[in-house]
Amino acid sequence: MLDTAMRRRRAALFVFMLVSGVGMASWVARTPAVRDTLGVSTGGMGVVLFGLSTGSMAGVLVSGPLVRRYGGRAVMWAGAAVLTAGLAVVAGGAAGSLAGGVFVGLALFGSGLGLAEVAVNIEGAAVERRIGRPVLPVLHGCFSLGTVVGALLGLALTAARFPVGAHLLAVAGLTAAATVWAVRAVPAGTGREAAPEPDAEPKDRLAALRVWRDGRLVLIGVLVLVMAFTEGAASDWLPLLMVDGHGVSATAGSLTYTAFAVAMTAGRFAGGPFLERFGRAAVVRTSAVVAAAGVALVVFSPSPLVAGAAVVLWGLGASLGFPVSISAAGDDPRGAAARVSAVATAGYLAFLVGPPSLGFLADHVGLRPTMGVVLALLVVAALLAPALRPRVRPAAPEPSPPAGPEAARLLDDGVGRP
Repeated sequence: MLDTAMRRRRAALFVFMLVSGVGMASWVARTPAVRDTLGVSTGGMGVVLFGLSTGSMAGVLVSGPLVRRYGGRAVMWAGAAVLTAGLAVVAGGAAGSLAGGVFVGLALFGSGLGLAEVAVNIEGAAVERRIGRPVLPVLHGCFSLGTVVGALLGLALTAARFPVGAHLLAVAGLTAAATVWAVRAVPAGTGREAAPEPDAEPKDRLAALRVWRDGRLVLIGVLVLVMAFTEGAASDWLPLLMVDGHGVSATAGSLTYTAFAVAMTAGRFAGGPFLERFGRAAVVRTSAVVAAAGVALVVFSPSPLVAGAAVVLWGLGASLGFPVSISAAGDDPRGAAARVSAVATAGYLAFLVGPPSLGFLADHVGLRPTMGVVLALLVVAALLAPALRPRVRPAAPEPSPPAGPEAARLLDDGVGRP
């Protein structure tokens, strides 16, 4: 039975991820309107979007060290403030038709999101260890749910021709209020390490690299790279894959991505009971096989209807790999923050770097054949799933008490007495 403080702490993390997803999807849904407002070309919009990528990468890279120094709550405060300010700046830039303002706002938003998400994963892993039940799948499910809500809201406001600046400013206000409530419920100090002695300072700077000496963590890191790559490939390329690869309309392509996002959300919310019953390794191995089946049908099926239905398998299969890998990285409370930070950083970098690399390959071989890379990586994920099993440290057996004359002699010598 959870006490009130722990229930509120868990709920706060869920709310934080939910509003983060709403903020991200609200921007994505209004991207065409922002482009029209700015009056830039597709290439110019690509430069504007580069602000989000660079900001996100910067935030992810510095989040882990900041958590180890200041604790997860402090980094969540910083991330919430920066991402909220970023949304407000994007809103102002869009309202004023200022491409530079939107670029700066996206860089701030991405930085805040990168800062906060690594810290939230560290907090979520700590709560999971404390209560002994899966938390991270639902935590990431809340982000997925937020993206669905934000996308639907964005579509509705676009249809109503609601001003994009006012829309994003309202989302910024919602984000500020929700994150202030959420972060106040998180205790200070999670993930913070004791200050090192002066002579240990150079060694401490290598803390983020030392965790990779653990062979199991390396396998988990590869696994999270693969699953993040699988999810990111769909998020960035699925609508275009359906439009160019299967000849469906742009509307049908968007609806296909919506089906993928809903399947991801459902898989994360429903995954807890399966993890408790069958264990991480079996669930993630099965998930990788299901995702591979979905990707294979999308790539090889000649029927657009079959390919469209298969994205549900893709979404369900990709839903649990990332959060479950983060959970496995935090098994041991000693140094958990550093390990969770390392694996989460690897995953978020795969989100940012992986999908664009598919675009370069697609220029040469086409988008459908390019997705064969995702299919091959999912086979690797299925093979690496056993690394997610909890590391068991059996207690040293107590020696059997001696018997007969030997026991009497040892007692006379004082051995074995309390």
